[in-house]
Amino acid sequence: MKLLAIETSNRPLSVAVLDDTKVLATTTTNVGRNHSSTLLPIIEKSISQAGLTADELDRVVVAAGPGSYTGLRIGVTTAKTLAFTLHKELVGLSSLAVLAGNIVTEGQLVAPLFDARRDNIFTGLYRIQAGQPVTELPDQHISVAEWCQQLAAYQESIVFVGSDVAQYADALQTQLGSQFVRAQPQLDLPQAVVLGLMGRTATPVAKIHDFVPNYLRLTQAEREWLAKHPKEDHAPYVEKI
Repeated sequence: MKLLAIETSNRPLSVAVLDDTKVLATTTTNVGRNHSSTLLPIIEKSISQAGLTADELDRVVVAAGPGSYTGLRIGVTTAKTLAFTLHKELVGLSSLAVLAGNIVTEGQLVAPLFDARRDNIFTGLYRIQAGQPVTELPDQHISVAEWCQQLAAYQESIVFVGSDVAQYADALQTQLGSQFVRAQPQLDLPQAVVLGLMGRTATPVAKIHDFVPNYLRLTQAEREWLAKHPKEDHAPYVEKI
């Protein structure tokens, strides 16, 4: 299976082309460029470097959130457009699971983390089983204090991974003590190769047009609309994609 993997959930941008488990091409950047202007050229270059054409792909795999609203919209919209126009399968996976997949120690608990601002984080808890992250606690948008209360029940070491862990390291260390283990810095960036390997065996989405990112929180427009219309249905107000 030849697939294209796209990860634009946050500041890093990562693209990979795989042929089953063989990595044909991969690019990861973390320099704060505009994903809207850099993603398509990187995809085009990666497919070319892999010695393929877009028509030869079998599947497009995208990190579907949580993360940055803008990054998710760009990545998911691009993946949906490619999959639809090329008549390819589309797979969406948790952005947090992809980051957790950087840890390969069997049986290890892993807590990937993205900053969600205002002392909140996007996070989840995974256990590495047979080289894959398996959900222990679902992805959520939560305060650090509330998250630590959930993690304390496990009474075992937890590896925290992600560039934003440094921002919360003191609070996590204070509340979790020896449970808190910091991943090595080289593992902090989400990798499209990991996304692609995970996406090889995942079930494709049934209807490409209905696929939307998993934001895990309302957009600013939705929050403002709800504040003015607390008793009305807001579902049709904002098109996600």
